[in-house]
Amino acid sequence: MLAASGALDGRRATTTWWLAPFFRQLHPQVQLDESRMLVPAGEVVTAGAALAHLDLALWILRQHSPSMAGLVARYLVVDERPTQAAYIISDHLAHTDPLIERFERWARARLAQGFSLTDAARAIGASERTLARRLNHVLGKTPLSYFQDLRIEHAVHRLQTGTASVDAIAGEVGYADGVTLRTLLRRKLGRGVRELRGRG
Repeated sequence: MLAASGALDGRRATTTWWLAPFFRQLHPQVQLDESRMLVPAGEVVTAGAALAHLDLALWILRQHSPSMAGLVARYLVVDERPTQAAYIISDHLAHTDPLIERFERWARARLAQGFSLTDAARAIGASERTLARRLNHVLGKTPLSYFQDLRIEHAVHRLQTGTASVDAIAGEVGYADGVTLRTLLRRKLGRGVRELRGRG
């Protein structure tokens, strides 16, 4: 409704991740970033994810009193959640478009190998430009960034469901060592290996 009113035209904004493809079709003039939990843009602040009203309320409170916001968050047992990355199910988004679904299948089979846009486009029967344009339109990502997201998703699944070492999992998804994987997990999800394995 806010986007339909024109209030978000030309602005950065977010929404709940699973509505992102539909949102982009309806409102291409909005600079959507569904990876963020909150996006302040001038006098307009948008929030995503199912319980985003809590994040938005705490953000508003934090503008006036960071200490009070911290106290309320502790009482509500609400962690700092700057990103929706931990909640995004890329499989669901990819299946909204047949071309992207083909790319996803190709990518999942090659997580341990290096990424090649040329190879990807050839494998799914599309031009490099078409693949890049479609991914940006539906997911707001480049082919390489989506490929990296799939690597992270696979690594998180392995960490949470098995006992393989971080170095071994890093090798499964094409990273040189566990240090690189640990750094990416912290940067993308804001969580470390111990937290992901429920030992934090």
